[in-house]
Amino acid sequence: MNYKQHNKAILLLEDGTIFEGKSIGIEGSAFGEICYNTGTTGYQEIFTDPSYYGQLMLTTNAHIGNYGITDSEVESDSIKISGLVCRNISSFYSREIASESIAEYFEKQNLVAISDVDTRAVVRYIRDKGAMNSVISTEIDDIEKLKKQLSEQPNMDGLELSSKVSTKEPYFIGDENATYKISALDLGIKKNILRNLVKRDCYIKVFPYNSTFEDLQSFNPDGYFLSNGPGDPTPLIDAQNVAKEIIKHDFPLFGICLGHQVIALAHGIKTYKMHNGHRGINHPVKNIITGKGEITSQNHGFVVEKESLESNKEFELTHIHLNDNTVAGIRMKNKNCFSVQYHPEASPGPHDSSYLFDEFIENIKKAK
Repeated sequence: MNYKQHNKAILLLEDGTIFEGKSIGIEGSAFGEICYNTGTTGYQEIFTDPSYYGQLMLTTNAHIGNYGITDSEVESDSIKISGLVCRNISSFYSREIASESIAEYFEKQNLVAISDVDTRAVVRYIRDKGAMNSVISTEIDDIEKLKKQLSEQPNMDGLELSSKVSTKEPYFIGDENATYKISALDLGIKKNILRNLVKRDCYIKVFPYNSTFEDLQSFNPDGYFLSNGPGDPTPLIDAQNVAKEIIKHDFPLFGICLGHQVIALAHGIKTYKMHNGHRGINHPVKNIITGKGEITSQNHGFVVEKESLESNKEFELTHIHLNDNTVAGIRMKNKNCFSVQYHPEASPGPHDSSYLFDEFIENIKKAK
């Protein structure tokens, strides 16, 4: 199953650095913040994760596409990354359940992608220099024009992106006769989060990112959920107000990733943009409450500031990232609210963190 090899293409960073490659998607240019994911598998979940909206994804695994594309392994209805940078694209796939090759998938989804890039060199460079806006392009006749277009791209710091990926209208998922009802605020929610809640006998109503507390409350839920999503949490004032109201009424609340950051900001705890962020499927986290370690899936460029958290007497640190001691989980001391920075629904082999969904259900049981 051969793929169509296109023309020469480049990756241009905002500081003027250029890496060469070959086009494997559609012709054209794609702009976004360059970031890298260290996972060896799960590329389809990465491509369709709404949290990656507005980003150019560089995969550190040398081969991408080996097991093809399968409809059941998407986290949203379409590719959400701006573009892809990889070393080698597989010209065939090995799984019987796969429906198409990765190159066919890219062309169908209108993705600009390039291969044959020295991805190790790119990772080493942005690891040291930090995440930055970039462009991948087959339109390489006028580099100065590309540089000008790149200079006009907005910075991820301060950028609100949930509105780009959130549902426009509320929708339901699960069995309406389920034991528990959940109101979920969609800031860029992943399908597997909803699957995990449905598996735990939940009927969920998913609301747009700018919904009010009254909107979520109208479903008369047993618990509330704030989802993952892309961009900077700081501009999400409406979501922060929703979190404040839920916590004020002491309703069960669980937040993941962006939702976790929103909960912190709602109570004056600061967040900041990381040098590179955490993106991969083998990040070590320690549960401070139990003393146990967890192998986790992570995808975030912003994080809760540890010093700001420790100065807030209403919250306590529950999980910490063992590589850099950043905040990985928090809970309120006297309210029914907790959140984590990582993705317990991802389960990339280990299911170390799936207990967090069970804890959410236990909190709902106690509150009923």
